[in-house]
Amino acid sequence: MRRLDQLLSSLGYCSRREAVALVKSGRVKQGGTVLTKADQKVDPHTITFDDEPLEAPDGLLAILHKPAGYICTHDTGEGPTIYELLPDQWLRRNPAVTSVGRLDKDTSGLLLVTDIGSLVHRFTSPKADVEKVYVAEVDRDLDPQLVDTFAKGDLMLRGEEKPCLPANLEIMSARTARLTITEGRYHQVRRMFASQGWHVERLHRERFGPYLLGDLAEGEWGMVEAA
Repeated sequence: MRRLDQLLSSLGYCSRREAVALVKSGRVKQGGTVLTKADQKVDPHTITFDDEPLEAPDGLLAILHKPAGYICTHDTGEGPTIYELLPDQWLRRNPAVTSVGRLDKDTSGLLLVTDIGSLVHRFTSPKADVEKVYVAEVDRDLDPQLVDTFAKGDLMLRGEEKPCLPANLEIMSARTARLTITEGRYHQVRRMFASQGWHVERLHRERFGPYLLGDLAEGEWGMVEAA
């Protein structure tokens, strides 16, 4: 059970101060009955707002198809941010919605966004061992030897003290490959190819752990269940 004003505020519907007027407006109901007291205790799963169930009262988890050119921070100084693609109400939630598994500005594809702290930790912990699958387009024909090079587990990146963990490379065409990694080092995929003399011209993430991007359109999002 939670106080109604705290509940509405935490889910981004209003501030706690605004909750009193919002409740008095008759837009909040419990089991079809209009509620009138913002400080009463309620079960979040029985509440409707404008006759719709409250959105993700137990925490929000969604997939976002990030377009290239967007950044994964709230700082607008470097260009458009992924948060501009999300509903305004999500940005008012408390805890705040954040991205899981960042992508650099020039990389497109699957991002998770959530306000569930345990999920953020689960997927970003160094011990998480979460598979990430990328499709990379490079500047010249690929050498089949790269498959073994990436799989050995002894590839060193400039400035790193430990080699990359074994990664699975599937050559799809002359200049396109699918790479599966379990780490999340800074610009890792681009740096892995660069270490062998290839420049990644386009990079796209199609899977993050158990979540697939599927046919979700660029710039769109979709709610998912925690796996």
